[in-house]
Amino acid sequence: MILRMLWMGLLFLFLAQPASAQFDRLLKGIGLSGQKGLSDVKIGEGLKEALKVGTENTVNLTGKTDGYFLNQAIKILMPEKLRTLEKGLRAVGYGPQVDEFVLSMNRAAEKAAPFAKQIFWDAIGEMTFEDVRKIYSGHETAATEYFKGKTSDKLTALFKPIVDRAMNEVGVTRQYKELVGRYESIPFVKKETFDLDQYVVTKALDGLFHVLGEEEKKIRTNPVARTTDLLKEVFGK
Repeated sequence: MILRMLWMGLLFLFLAQPASAQFDRLLKGIGLSGQKGLSDVKIGEGLKEALKVGTENTVNLTGKTDGYFLNQAIKILMPEKLRTLEKGLRAVGYGPQVDEFVLSMNRAAEKAAPFAKQIFWDAIGEMTFEDVRKIYSGHETAATEYFKGKTSDKLTALFKPIVDRAMNEVGVTRQYKELVGRYESIPFVKKETFDLDQYVVTKALDGLFHVLGEEEKKIRTNPVARTTDLLKEVFGK
């Protein structure tokens, strides 16, 4: 009975405190409040600003001419399934056409990339306290993994019509049909079927997340990448 009364008294004192004080006590209980001498609010603000900077840099780097094509880490190459087709076409003198086709796939991805920004920022706005805690104290690409889980389906749905339209605009679909037609005109070759749109969408997203991961690493480890006072304060201690 005495223990129960003591517990009720402690609970009353806790609930009587301002909400901010309660939240701070909760943060201390899981080891985040006061981390590195920063308040929970400061940590949350700093992390979200870091994610906005990182995603904006990612979109700017990929969503421009040669953003994919000249970045060897994310350049979209001929699909693995069509490598035999590529070899056959190059062997009979269609190398330049194959190169133009590869360039066109990358151009389509570059046109789609800028549309990812709003989806990334929406995901930042939907972050819970638990998300903040895991990302801030996580590994060097924890935020990128968070974005993959939260945005992949939405980005795929968004990118498909954009990539399809861009591929028609830059001639990817036409070039693909021409290349396949020329390949199939070679005696004794096997006909190939392939979902080219899905391939470009998948590779475009792979490239986007790769660059985002690199940007996240920079903010976490490189002082030069912390371009605001808040980022310097939260990640620089």
